[in-house]
Amino acid sequence: MNAFLAPALVAVSMVVSQLILPGKAEYHAGWYNVLLVALVAVAAIAARRYFAALQTSRARLAAWAVVAGAVICAAAGVASGLFGADTRTYVGAPGQRMRADDLGGSLVFPFAEDAGAEVALERPLHRPIAIGGNARNAGSFILRARPREIVFVEARDARGNRLTITQPTGAVFLSPALLMQQRQTIAGMDLPFDSFAVPAARRIVKAVLLDPQQAAMLSQAAALPGKAAVLFAVDDENDRPLPHAIALSAGGRPAAAAGLILQGTVATYPAVEAVSSPALVAVAAGTLLALAGLAGTLAARRPTLRPPPPERS
Repeated sequence: MNAFLAPALVAVSMVVSQLILPGKAEYHAGWYNVLLVALVAVAAIAARRYFAALQTSRARLAAWAVVAGAVICAAAGVASGLFGADTRTYVGAPGQRMRADDLGGSLVFPFAEDAGAEVALERPLHRPIAIGGNARNAGSFILRARPREIVFVEARDARGNRLTITQPTGAVFLSPALLMQQRQTIAGMDLPFDSFAVPAARRIVKAVLLDPQQAAMLSQAAALPGKAAVLFAVDDENDRPLPHAIALSAGGRPAAAAGLILQGTVATYPAVEAVSSPALVAVAAGTLLALAGLAGTLAARRPTLRPPPPERS
């Protein structure tokens, strides 16, 4: 193989791998991007020396195509690695429409009742992109749905009347879905939590999410085997603790705390992970150009078989 082909093809394969295996921290590392530039530089220098030995313009054009394809791919890879945004996760409540400026549009999260529905990315002058378990390309980002646990809460008074729940600091003010994006350490365990208000009862409730093992550690009596649980802590409207204000709702069962009947149901709901990636159009064009040049270069090296001269009688 000609000396310029190996570094050029390695550079192309490194950038293509960013599309196949997105989200690796190495892609943003300085040494990785310096290596990409070095490979292209070595390929260009080796190609110039190789051109002197070429006898046809077709062979020269094929060699230049390989180098040009590697340059296009490397430029896209370096732009993504050095200037691309860090991996970001968009967490939305059921039915929420979230503006995503980095993605050039808005993410529309499905309602909880829409079983199997996917998050959609809507952008001006583009068709909506449904984001499911498989990675989807959106310009300079690769989007993937990541399931995570949220909690649907319900509050009732002592007579069983349902009470309105609000989230003054939440993504959707009246949503009963807690996104559990904050963390707190309890009994040495780092646990996700969220909070909501019950205005009619003048109560503020903190909800802590526990997996089955954590729930059993905190309260074996109230926990259900194999079921996640929600630990409720109720304060008054001034954030002052109340007596008998801690209760565990396991497996969606109601629990009494500070005059309220609280119920927490753990559910799986998709979030969207956006991973910076090289521009698909540039990588595709560079790869095709490099492969076409490779085919032309290899064809130019094949010996031409000429028919034997006719025998003289």
